Amino acid sequence: MRYLSTRGEAPSLGFSDAVATGLAPDGGLYLPTSLPDFSNDLVRLARLNYPQLCLEFLSGFATDIPPATLRAIVEKSYTKFDQPEIAPLKKLGPDLYVLELFHGPTLAFKDFALQLLGNLYEHQCLTRGETINVLGATSGDTGAAAIHGLLGKPGTAIFILYPDGRVSPLQERQMTCTGASNVYALALDGTFDDAQAALKVIFSNGAFRRGHRLSAVNSINLARILAQCVYYLYAWLKLSPAERSSVEFIVPTGNFGNVFAGWLLQQMGVPIAGFKVATNQNDILCRFFETGEYRVGSVLPSLAPSMDIQVASNFERFLYYQAGRDPQRLRAMMEEIKNTGGVRLENWERGRFTASRCTDAEIPGIIQRVHREHGYIVDPHTACGFKALTPGRVSVVLATASPAKFPETIRAAIGVEPTAPALDALKHRPVIKHRLRADPAEIMRFIAQHAV
Repeated sequence: MRYLSTRGEAPSLGFSDAVATGLAPDGGLYLPTSLPDFSNDLVRLARLNYPQLCLEFLSGFATDIPPATLRAIVEKSYTKFDQPEIAPLKKLGPDLYVLELFHGPTLAFKDFALQLLGNLYEHQCLTRGETINVLGATSGDTGAAAIHGLLGKPGTAIFILYPDGRVSPLQERQMTCTGASNVYALALDGTFDDAQAALKVIFSNGAFRRGHRLSAVNSINLARILAQCVYYLYAWLKLSPAERSSVEFIVPTGNFGNVFAGWLLQQMGVPIAGFKVATNQNDILCRFFETGEYRVGSVLPSLAPSMDIQVASNFERFLYYQAGRDPQRLRAMMEEIKNTGGVRLENWERGRFTASRCTDAEIPGIIQRVHREHGYIVDPHTACGFKALTPGRVSVVLATASPAKFPETIRAAIGVEPTAPALDALKHRPVIKHRLRADPAEIMRFIAQHAV
């Protein structure tokens, strides 16, 4: 299997090289040259547990990794989850399910991909005899999950950019209180979009990237997307045949990677009926799916900080398919966004998507309602998914983070403060972070001083 850049101006790569590269040299994102068709294999796949299903799915993509090695990597990646099912699908009521994706080591859905990615990096360092420096930007959960995927791994260092004061206190502690010598939490001024923009500038510097063996850990990394496809497949297979035919996955998302993974699986022959893109008050994706226009606005801090994003990096992959997989058309779209702040699509695939937005004023009331009606506690991001369930359809809401990561919001809403032992332990550890300006040159100087 080979992987091409969405922008068509970089050479194709094998799986391991695409993972190690992260962002393509031409600024594009990697996608497989072709997609497998699982439509005739679903009965057999339904008999597999989560690690087995993940291995079966990835085997068609990671074709340059020996099968026994890939099996060991996958099995190791799901040993730190606190539920045997890995991704429990819980029924809350008639036609309503929640897919719990927060049972990994950092209590957020990012663990599904980043435990795997950390082990892939470790494998590459061992087999190639090279070190690797991992760079990522986060609005909250990605950074913690990436760090915990690489904690103490030999031959690696990880640098995570995040907007200072714009992640939850516990999210910050998960990044800054590890005590690991290969972890660097870089608190930047500005917003997540500023951090993400700086990251892209750094990766566009080919000499710096090659000289310091940089790799991207954001959802721009193809391995992140492929790993996230698996939990959609796992949940869909858990439903009854009648439920499968009408199910809508409701996905809290800001950077579009989470919902794109589900859509990509749909293109592989898994007949998922639809997706709802659930945004917070930073609603650029909701506005797009309502109007067909993608228009960048200002970022407003919110109770659901991991979705405080206006520049959704993974949206480029979706645009590539909407452009008929034509890199020239895609480059024109991205140039228009760069120059004007937006782009309008005509004749695009909107039938599989609905969308909703949820303001800060609405989130506490939704948390109260879900707790009252179902005896279930949701975090602020997952609450956005409960904003507007589609009548007459089976709904699977993706629970993207543990409510224990947002105790102040939960306590204010329902008078209960959820806890988790792993988070409680962080409150007594020293915070180690490095404050920098959101300036690519300043960040590159820091990386050069600390890279392995």
